[in-house]
Amino acid sequence: MDNNLNYGVVGNCRTAALVSARGTIEWMCLPDFDSPSVFASLLDRRKGGCFGFDVAEEYRISQAYIPHTNILATTFSAAEGEFVILDFMPCYRSRRDEHYMPPELYRYVRWVRGRPRLRVHYAPAPDYARGRTEQTVTPEFIESHSLSDPKNRLYLYASLPLGKIARREEIVLERDEFFLLSHNEKVIPVDIEREKLEYCRTLVYWLNWTNRTKRFTYYNDVIERSLLTLKLMSYYNGAVLAALTTSLPESAGDVRNWDYRFCWLRDASMSIETLFRIGHPGAAARFMRFIQSTFVNTHEPYQIMYGIRGERTLTETTLDHLSGYKNSKPVRIGNDAYHQRQNDSFGYLMDLIYQYYRLMPGSLDEIEDMWEMVKNILSTVTEEWRKPDKGIWEIRGRSRQFVSSKVMCWVALDRGAKVADLLGKNEYGRRWQREADDIRDDVMKNGWKEEIGSFSQAYDNLALDSSLLLME
Repeated sequence: MDNNLNYGVVGNCRTAALVSARGTIEWMCLPDFDSPSVFASLLDRRKGGCFGFDVAEEYRISQAYIPHTNILATTFSAAEGEFVILDFMPCYRSRRDEHYMPPELYRYVRWVRGRPRLRVHYAPAPDYARGRTEQTVTPEFIESHSLSDPKNRLYLYASLPLGKIARREEIVLERDEFFLLSHNEKVIPVDIEREKLEYCRTLVYWLNWTNRTKRFTYYNDVIERSLLTLKLMSYYNGAVLAALTTSLPESAGDVRNWDYRFCWLRDASMSIETLFRIGHPGAAARFMRFIQSTFVNTHEPYQIMYGIRGERTLTETTLDHLSGYKNSKPVRIGNDAYHQRQNDSFGYLMDLIYQYYRLMPGSLDEIEDMWEMVKNILSTVTEEWRKPDKGIWEIRGRSRQFVSSKVMCWVALDRGAKVADLLGKNEYGRRWQREADDIRDDVMKNGWKEEIGSFSQAYDNLALDSSLLLME
C-alpha cells in the first residue's frame, strides 16, 4: 500500500476519488460526496479498501493531469513496457440545460509499448467497511456489496478477464483496456469504444470550462489547477463542500478529525465569489438557488452549515472500527458543528449577495426572492451580533465575543444597506447602516487593546489571531 502523501483527485460534481501517486484509489464515496465510502484505505490501510495496480519494482511511476482538465494520468514505465492509467468521472452537457454526471469512475488503460505486466488490486469495502464484503463474478461484471448494507451494490466492468482481476493474477497488456466502476448496473453495452466516447466528451467539457476561465499573467497554471479543484468540490445543485474527505486530522495522532463533506455558508460564499470573479457566474446563480431553498423558502432558523442537499440535521457519529489516518482516531461522519452560532458567516454571504446584485441582472421574481433573503439575513444579524459565538475557528469550548465575528456582522449590514440603496429601499438602508455603525463603535471600544497595540482575538483576551487580518 502506498504511503505517499500526494494525491490526485478526479470527480464530476457529484462525487470524487482520491488517487495516490502510485495510481491507487484510496478514497471514494458512491453515489454522492457524502455517501458511505467504497474505498477508504486513506483512513485504514488494512480494512478501508482500495483499487490499484501492482507492478514489479523496476517500474517508474509518474503522475500528471491532462492539461486544463480534471483527468488524471498515471504512467507506469519499465524496460519491458509502458502503460498509462487515465482516471476520470464522466461529466458533460447532455442536453441544453442538463449535464450527465453519473456515479461512476472510468480507468482507461492506455497501452504505450512492449508487454507490460500488472496485477489488479481490486478490494472494495462498501459502507465504510462496516461489514464483510461479498463479491460475485458474473459474465458481465464483478458485483460487490457489504453485508451491513446489501441493497447498495457496486459493479466493476472491464475489458480484461474478470476472473483474473478477482484472483489478482498477472495480466500482460498488449492493447488499450478499460475498467468502469459504477454504482448502477449498466443498461447499455460497455466496451472500449464507449469508454473512448466518454473520455472525449469529458475531455471537451473540462477544456471548455477552463477556456471560459479568466487567465492570469503570473502563476496561471497553479491558479487554474486550484480552480479546477474548487469546481470539483461544487455539488451540481449549487452547494459547495468544505472538503471531499472526512477525519483527516489537523495534526497526525490528534483527535480534531472532522467530517467536512458539507456546505458551510462562510466557506462556500468565499469559494463562489472566487468562481464568480474568474468568469463562472453560473456557479453563483446555482449557489443562490441552493441558499434560497434551504434558508429562506423553508422559513427555518439560520444555520452555519447544511448537507449538500439542504439537510439541516447532520448528526455526528464515530466509526470505531477504522484506525484513522496515521492512527488518528476517532473517524467521524456527520458534524455536530451545525448546532453552533458563528456570526461571521453572515458577512461572507451578504458580501457575495451584494456582488451578485451589482453584477448579475436577474428576472423580477429572482430579484424579489433575493430581497426577501436579504431581509431575513439582516433581521437575524440585528438580533444576534451582540451575542457570543464560536467564531471562525468553530471553537468547541465556551462561546466568546470574537472580534472577527463582530467585523463580519458589520460587513453583512453594510452590504445589506448597499443592496437596499440599489433597489431604492432607502429606509431599510438607513436602518441597517445605523446598526452597522453601532457594531463599529462596539469593536473600537472593546476590541482594541493598548497593551498589545492591536485588536485582540476576543473582547476578553489579549490574543492575536490571523482572523484579524480580515479587518484590513
